[in-house]
Amino acid sequence: MPAALAGCGGFSTSDGSSGGASGSADTLTLTTWGTDAEISGLRAAVSRFEEGSGATVSLNVVPYEQMFSNIDAQIQAGNPPDVFRVPYYTFGSYAGAGQLLDLSPHLESGFADRFTPQAWAAVQNGGSPYGVPHHTDTSAILLNLPALEAAGITDIPTRLEDAWSWDDLAAVATTLRASLPDDQYPFAYNWQGNGVTRWLSWLFQADGRFLTEDLSGPAIDSEAGRAAVELTQSFFTQGWVPPNDTVTSSTYAQDTWYARTVPMVWSGAFSIPDAESTLDFEWGATFAPQRVRGGGDFGGNALVATAGTANPELAAALLASVTEEESMRQFCEGASLLPTRADLVEQGITFDVRPDLAPVFLGQASVVRAQDSAQVASPDMASIITVLQDQLEEAFVGGQDVATTVQGLSDGIADAVR
Repeated sequence: MPAALAGCGGFSTSDGSSGGASGSADTLTLTTWGTDAEISGLRAAVSRFEEGSGATVSLNVVPYEQMFSNIDAQIQAGNPPDVFRVPYYTFGSYAGAGQLLDLSPHLESGFADRFTPQAWAAVQNGGSPYGVPHHTDTSAILLNLPALEAAGITDIPTRLEDAWSWDDLAAVATTLRASLPDDQYPFAYNWQGNGVTRWLSWLFQADGRFLTEDLSGPAIDSEAGRAAVELTQSFFTQGWVPPNDTVTSSTYAQDTWYARTVPMVWSGAFSIPDAESTLDFEWGATFAPQRVRGGGDFGGNALVATAGTANPELAAALLASVTEEESMRQFCEGASLLPTRADLVEQGITFDVRPDLAPVFLGQASVVRAQDSAQVASPDMASIITVLQDQLEEAFVGGQDVATTVQGLSDGIADAVR
C-alpha cells in the first residue's frame, strides 16, 4: 500500500539494528515503519516495557516500501526480528504459512477480553491468536465545508445513527455534480493499491460477505455483492468521482481532495495531522454511509512475534505490554489512530490534533463487525486482493457488467482459497 494511504510519511531513521534476533535471554528485536508520531509513541511504550522488565528492545525503523521485502528475506535466511508490525490484511499470509508465534501458551487467561471482538478476530488463525491488535483505523468522509455550503449542502450528519443512507449519498452527489464545474467531482474513494480492501465496506454495508463463515470459499455472489458492485460502478457512470479514481490509479484519493478537485474524500484518521497542517480551508468529517447496516474497513496494524524467536515468553510479554491501557492511549492519541482496547473505545480518546474529530472516527470504527475483520485476516487475503483489483477495475473502467463482475469475483476468490 502506498505510503500516503498507510500513514507512513515522515519516517524516522533506523537506530542501527540489523533486525535479526540476537538470541540473548533478555534482548528482543522489533522492526517497524511509521510516522514520526507513531514511532515516538512506540518508543515510549518500549521504554516502559524495558523499565518494567529489565529487558532490552532493539528498535529497527525502516521505510514501509522496504518493510516486508526485508521481513520476507530475513525469514528465509533464518534471522527475522523477534517482533514486527504488520497490517491486518497481510497478517493472515504470515500466520497461515506458520511464520508467526502462536501466543496461546504465553498469554494470561482473559487476555482477549481487553480487546474489542472485531480487533481480536483480526489476529486469529485456526482459532488461535498469532499477534495482538495494536491499533486500528477506518475511513470516514473528510469534507471541504465551504464547497459543500456553496452547493447548498448543510445537513451533515453529526451522529452515527444519522449517517447518510446510500440514497442520501446519491442525492448529495447529484447535487454536487450539478453545481460543480466539469473538472471537479463530488467525491473520491480511497481504494487505490492494496486499499482495494476498502471497497469491501460497501459489501458489508449491504450486509454481505466475500468469504463463507469458515473462510473456505466465496460468498460474494449475493444480492449484497451485486448491490455493492452496482453502486460503486455508478460512481463512474454518473460522473461522481474523477475518471482516474480507480483501484490501479497512481493518483491517490486524498491528493484530489487537497487539490480541491473534490469536496469529499474517504480517508483514515491517520491523515488528520497532515491535513490540519496543510489545508487552508475549513474542513470536517462525517460518517460513511449505511445501507442495511453500517460497515467500514478495519485498517491499522497488529504486532506479531516470529515463530523462530529465541525468546517467546519475552516477546509475548512485550506484545502484552504495548497494548496496556496507558501505552495504547498515548500511542493512539499522539498518532491520530484508533484503539483496539474495549475500555479505551468505551471511554473515548482525545486526538492531540483536531480532538473534535475523534468521536467521528471512533463511531465509524464501532460499526465494523468481527465477522468483517475476520474475513480480511484470511490467510488467502493477498491473492483475494489481486482478484478484487482485477475485477473492480474491469467494472469501473472496462465496461464489464455487474453480473459478470460478481461472477468473476466469486470464481477468483474460489481459486484463491482452493
